[in-house]
Amino acid sequence: MTALRLYNTLSRQTEPFAPADGRTVRMYTCGPTIYNPAHLGNFRTFLFEDLLRRTLRLAGYDVVQVMNLTDVDDKIITRAAATGQTIRQVTEPIEAIFHADRRFLRIEDAEHYPRATDYIPQMIALVQRLLDNGVAYRAEDGSVYFAIGKFPGYGKLSRLDTREIKSGARVAQDEYSKDNAQDFALWKAAKPEDEAAEAAWDAPFGRGRPGWHLECSAMAMDLLGETIDLHAGGIDLVFPHHEDEIAQSEAATGQPFARCWCHGEFLLVDGSKMAKRIGNVANVQDLRDQRIPAPAIRHFFFTTHYRKQLNLVPEGVEASIEAVRRIGTFADRLATAQGGTPALAAAAAEARTAFRAALLDDLNAPEAMAALFVFIKRANAELDAGGADAAALAAARAVFAEMDGVLDLVPSREVDAEFAASVAAQLAERKAARQARDFARADAIRDALRAQGVEIEDGPMGTSWKVL
Repeated sequence: MTALRLYNTLSRQTEPFAPADGRTVRMYTCGPTIYNPAHLGNFRTFLFEDLLRRTLRLAGYDVVQVMNLTDVDDKIITRAAATGQTIRQVTEPIEAIFHADRRFLRIEDAEHYPRATDYIPQMIALVQRLLDNGVAYRAEDGSVYFAIGKFPGYGKLSRLDTREIKSGARVAQDEYSKDNAQDFALWKAAKPEDEAAEAAWDAPFGRGRPGWHLECSAMAMDLLGETIDLHAGGIDLVFPHHEDEIAQSEAATGQPFARCWCHGEFLLVDGSKMAKRIGNVANVQDLRDQRIPAPAIRHFFFTTHYRKQLNLVPEGVEASIEAVRRIGTFADRLATAQGGTPALAAAAAEARTAFRAALLDDLNAPEAMAALFVFIKRANAELDAGGADAAALAAARAVFAEMDGVLDLVPSREVDAEFAASVAAQLAERKAARQARDFARADAIRDALRAQGVEIEDGPMGTSWKVL
């Protein structure tokens, strides 16, 4: 079997990957900051990580994944102050939305979803360790900062030119650009607004709250160990977030923090990165409102390699809706087929080889989907030819299940009650139009249902319908 290869941001090379113990991949993926529902740009990253997780299992490994939930930071505290709430009151409803959206998009459960506020003791211990090692200091503002000048490896992930950094200059905010890489806050001294939002904790070095970067290091090392196999996230996290994670983790332990770093590219809208501050945000609820099925979004995201930017365009989504309809039709046919041919078994074997080779080559989802559709075309031809080879049919079903187990593109046949009631009302209106011999109206209703992904069939027992 072909060995798994992944592009490592740290080395800028595609390298063979295997977990340190040869069995279980210890993977940390940066999750959402839960003050607003995650947008589709965030979910492009989460879907790339879902593909990564499933491909690791395809390669024969077990996976222990940690995805953090940031429930304390500047934006959350600002929201709490504006609404008169605590940070817990701000974040709990958003956390519920995140998990509902994640499940809608068929993103598998991680083994751990730690909330930052549940790991404050571990964060305090990490800050103390850095102070004891002489790479952190308490400043006049009462906050504790990491001295990047005392960590020689700073900048190795982002390839930052550290000669341009002003020594001793400090950055306290949670978001900053490549133009102001300076000592970053590990622990922020408590302010009145922090206290009001219940976002302050006692520590030996002063009452306060953790900096954004500190959270991930503390949780990753507590749950996965001081050196993890794989760390993944969006390309925008390379600097400063992941660079700072490396610095504080390795300065504390003297060990490599992560053996491999994987980053996914941006989702664009009209050529611009999807971002809340720009205002070009779409979220999962928008997909539900437009009745766009989850498999179509998975297909659309997988049409482009995770390390390439993807532009969100209606034409692309429409093409993906049609593609998953085709997959669903084939899944139904394969499930009800009575037998196959030797050529069907051969097509399945070739598809499996091509599919695995594509995904194990740095998660080449476009090539993997191409292998899937070649298989569908060949399998349909063999099913048209007939045949009674039960073993061939079983082989085809097994290969198709393996491919869909990674891509997860077969549309669901489940219909929610609200949608079913809407279809029933439209069919009743169509029946009344037909009885009134208003066939133009009846045809218009049929077309409207078709646009919603519903196919109807008139028969002697009445009209039946199914979701395409």
